[in-house]
Amino acid sequence: MTTPKKPALTALDVVLLLVTAGFLAYVGYRLFFALNYKWNWGVIATYLVRFDEATQRYTANVLLQGFVTTVKLSLWGTVLAALLGLLVGLMRLSPSLLLRLLGRAYVEAIRNTPPLVLVFIFYYFVSDRLLGALGIEDLLRGSGDAVRGLMALLFTEARLLSPFLSGVLTLALFQGAYIAEIVRAGIEAVDRGQWEAGRALGLSEKQLLHRVVMPQATRIMLPPLANEFINTIKWSSIVSIISIQELTFQGLQVMASTQAAIEVWLTISLMYLLLCLTLSLGVRRLESRFARADGAQPESVPR
Repeated sequence: MTTPKKPALTALDVVLLLVTAGFLAYVGYRLFFALNYKWNWGVIATYLVRFDEATQRYTANVLLQGFVTTVKLSLWGTVLAALLGLLVGLMRLSPSLLLRLLGRAYVEAIRNTPPLVLVFIFYYFVSDRLLGALGIEDLLRGSGDAVRGLMALLFTEARLLSPFLSGVLTLALFQGAYIAEIVRAGIEAVDRGQWEAGRALGLSEKQLLHRVVMPQATRIMLPPLANEFINTIKWSSIVSIISIQELTFQGLQVMASTQAAIEVWLTISLMYLLLCLTLSLGVRRLESRFARADGAQPESVPR
């Protein structure tokens, strides 16, 4: 007996759509017509791209440069957070009591500390102590143009390296605590029978984890991991307080010089939305690929 299909659009859906459309129309009216505000969208384009007289071509201006810095900051922060989260997540499941205690202490300490406090702690420690002791900035200043160009491409300019690395480490340590819990929960969600079957086949703990457990746990972890990766992009805006010239910082500078507050923040919101939505769609495609391999329906990516 086949189950009848539900209608694609119910009366409740129509009501909700009308209410939503009415609310958006009201907000749009208040924003563009009822608000006593002189719009100046033309200035936004000049801060996205500019014409360079020296090279006789258009190049990225401060807002687009800030967007690129945000991408780099989020990318490196995500990579380090994933590695750290994987390590700490495995420590949380280790048979060693010491490793379990260390992993839990890190997770609890980071998750219960405001990220703004972490930004200042790591900024002053990394900038004043770690990088100074390692002499990284001096080394970069004395290096050739090719090395400085490569570092600027991958990270940022040498003079901005200290705050950039501080921001990356802050994002990685903050998000790593949440990713560690996702890794722990994902591994624990794998049926214990899979562990016992692997041991019965003579697999070592390392082989069992690599060949049996992690492929299954990855499918479970993917939706919440995607959510944390998107959160990393959004949390990157907080490092603007230590003068990292990412998108939010540059937006503040443009707003101060042009007084086009609403235009600037709407533009920045759309740029963040574009970045987060691209990542979300990419993860959704990856989920669909996993689902086709398993013969199951993909889960939706949490927002």
